[in-house]
Amino acid sequence: MNVRLTEAQKIQILNAHDVYSVMQQILLRQNKIRRAQEHFWVVGLKTDNTILFVELIGIGTQNRVNASPPDVFRMAIYKLAVKMILVHNHPSGNLKPSQSDRDLTDRMLKVGKLINIEVVDHLIITESGFTSFQSKGIIAELKKSGLYEIRERESEMMKELHLRIEKEKSEKAKAMEIARKMKAKGYDNQTIRELTGLYIRDIKQA
Repeated sequence: MNVRLTEAQKIQILNAHDVYSVMQQILLRQNKIRRAQEHFWVVGLKTDNTILFVELIGIGTQNRVNASPPDVFRMAIYKLAVKMILVHNHPSGNLKPSQSDRDLTDRMLKVGKLINIEVVDHLIITESGFTSFQSKGIIAELKKSGLYEIRERESEMMKELHLRIEKEKSEKAKAMEIARKMKAKGYDNQTIRELTGLYIRDIKQA
């Protein structure tokens, strides 16, 4: 789920605190019941480290949330992000990375290397603080570990994801071209939506 950002939140990331300043606001948007569950987000970055998007990948239980490589990297591939930052919250308030947090980060680092999208950090956040894997030296440690290697099946899965997204982008580009022509002939947005399958927001941009 794409997280709506204000213009003030589309900042250039210089350090982990910059990421936290945005993600804390996003976490606090949730009601108390939601904040008692773990959330997993991906922050996509442009070449100059400006935030390109924030995507909510999943919401789990009080102490667990699932995140698979296709879910984590899909939007980054689609929007041509060159870097990404992983973020998840600990409702317990404990900012210490668990072994499963480290294992997941290691896995995403290796997948990111495979598809040329660098995972530059992983933040664990609470309502009042954060831990940065990069600042703690965990990212550098995991890059050298060699403990997690990409399996052939996972490599093929990511290649298939690439191809599927390229196909989706091509189909959308064709639909947008049709929408532009229909707008030029005076068709209303609702009719264009019914005939092309595009969202109204995309039609307005056509």
